[in-house]
Amino acid sequence: MFALFKKYMKSALIFAILAPLSMGVEVFMDIRQPTLMSEIIDVGIPAGDVSLIVSLGKWMALYALIGLFGGIGCSTCSTLAATRFGSSVRQALFNKITTLSYKEIDEFTTSSLITRMTNDVAQVQQVVMMGLRALARAPFQCIFGLIASYRLSPRLALIFVAAIPILAIAVAVIIVKAFPLFSQVQKRVDRVNTVMRENLLGVKVVKAFVGQTREKQRFETTNSDLMSWSMRSAFLTITLTPISTFVLNASVIALFWFGGNMAIGGSIETGKIMALTTYLTQVLASIMQVMMILMVLSRAMASAERINAVLTTEPEIRDDLNPELPQSASVEFDRVNFRYNDSDPEYVLKDVSFAVNSGETVGIIGATGSGKSTLVALIPRLYDVGEGSVRIGGADVRKIPRKRLTRDVGVVLQESILFAGSIRENLRWADEECEFEVLEEAAQDAQAAEFIAAKPYGYDSPVEQRGKNFSGGQKQRLSIARTFARRPKILILDDSTSAVDTATEAKIREAIKRRGGGTTVFIIAQRISAIMRADRIIVLDEGRVSGIGSHAELLRSNEIYRAIAVSQLGEEVLEDG
Repeated sequence: MFALFKKYMKSALIFAILAPLSMGVEVFMDIRQPTLMSEIIDVGIPAGDVSLIVSLGKWMALYALIGLFGGIGCSTCSTLAATRFGSSVRQALFNKITTLSYKEIDEFTTSSLITRMTNDVAQVQQVVMMGLRALARAPFQCIFGLIASYRLSPRLALIFVAAIPILAIAVAVIIVKAFPLFSQVQKRVDRVNTVMRENLLGVKVVKAFVGQTREKQRFETTNSDLMSWSMRSAFLTITLTPISTFVLNASVIALFWFGGNMAIGGSIETGKIMALTTYLTQVLASIMQVMMILMVLSRAMASAERINAVLTTEPEIRDDLNPELPQSASVEFDRVNFRYNDSDPEYVLKDVSFAVNSGETVGIIGATGSGKSTLVALIPRLYDVGEGSVRIGGADVRKIPRKRLTRDVGVVLQESILFAGSIRENLRWADEECEFEVLEEAAQDAQAAEFIAAKPYGYDSPVEQRGKNFSGGQKQRLSIARTFARRPKILILDDSTSAVDTATEAKIREAIKRRGGGTTVFIIAQRISAIMRADRIIVLDEGRVSGIGSHAELLRSNEIYRAIAVSQLGEEVLEDG
């Protein structure tokens, strides 16, 4: 918590300093009030001195007004400081997340990262705001109150000394027990967000399979689990209030008992007992404020740990200190083994070796789960290889600077993701300075120009979140156009034409061939028709390369490819082959 505060409070340091100073003014004014009131009761009223009463009353009013402005200043400054602090932490989290590899994001999970950026940051931001107010007020009020009480009656001030440790011990016990519960609560929040996110993103599937009842039960189970842990943590928190109230009431009773006996004996005035009662209330109230802040702090510390876990994560994929630059668009896999986690018992890719020359078009085919998408994900270094190496133009991709790698390798993923904005903004997403003529050419080659022109505002037509106002085929074509606009040296199409018709797919293939000009192309497809004209085809089977060759060669030599071809194109394909 302190590490976060120290690093990200810089943008709001002036407000973080002004808040406690303003609160100090308010507390000092509040502390003066009981003493003045005591003087009115013990001196002014018995003597009937109206001028003294009026004079002291004016001072009390003035102190109250100054304290009001001090309180307003503290509230304003603490709010500004906490808001800016929260904004800085959120920005730092987002910046860090953008540097994480797929592996780290998979380990944290998307829902957990969202929770950390929202709920956890809100917890930390709240404790900063409350801390700048209460932790500034409580020490001042406690110290000044104890000093003023001692000056009024050293004997009765001992009641304060006895009450404070009792409260401190009670809170310490509660905090020790509550901290692990707060960590569990945040984990349950992650789970609720996971279920909710899956249902919102997959709402069409849920409705198509009439799965509302099952999903309601699933959410109810997760939500009930969160409620259960929240109640357990809340129960410990709320026990602090009755304990504090009991200690306060017992202290007031003790003060009246001993103070009353002293007043009867003539060793203290009634006004001083009333002032001491006010000071006692203020001191214990300040202690209670600190206790409540500590409770909130214990929960914020659990959130701070989760935030720091992300901020201190070193991305697995980093630029090498001795970079190498590719000399061509050739791609070579050399005895590559890969698994997503070191704890996985089996590799997803096993001893994969092949070489692709610059300008070649390579098709990749295989059964579901054979490792096709994983294979091409290693080229732009979305994941790092476990063993072996992947080279582009003779340079190991782990040594190529990431900016150069992302510029040279264009990827169209299986899931077509569009961002809220306009069509033009989405096509320019990788290059904001891309000329419009380049965008038009890319849209035409991706067979997207026609439906873009049919939109009311053409390229300035709005794109809703995740492109939900476009069909699956339209989203795929826009994604392809976005990648075409970058003019990459290596183009990877990961089953990116699955939602378009065969005629449109054929036109896109022709456009890819026409755009070629030395571009190396990898095409993952489930349909043989999409890759049968490729220079070479790689057949994957359970993570291994089963065969490499042209369409005709594989029909003759590879049983897996031949079986796929016959199932899709019929027996006559063997005769044509």
